[in-house]
Amino acid sequence: MSSGVSVPQLLIIVLVVAVIIWPYWRIFGKAGFAPWLGLLMVVPLVNIIMTFFLAFAPWPALEPKK
Repeated sequence: MSSGVSVPQLLIIVLVVAVIIWPYWRIFGKAGFAPWLGLLMVVPLVNIIMTFFLAFAPWPALEPKK
C-alpha cells in the first residue's frame, strides 16, 4: 500500500487552500495591510490570531490621508 497523496487528492488540497487564501488576500489588501498576510490563514492557530488582528487592529486604509 502506498501512503502518499494521489494526484486528485493533491488537486483538491490545492483548491481548498486557494479558496481559503484568496478572500483573505483581498481582505488584507483592502484593509491596507500586506496582502501576503492571507497566506498565514492556512497555518493552524495563526489563522485565529490573524482573524483577531484583522478585527481589532486599526486599518491603514481607513486612516485619513495626510
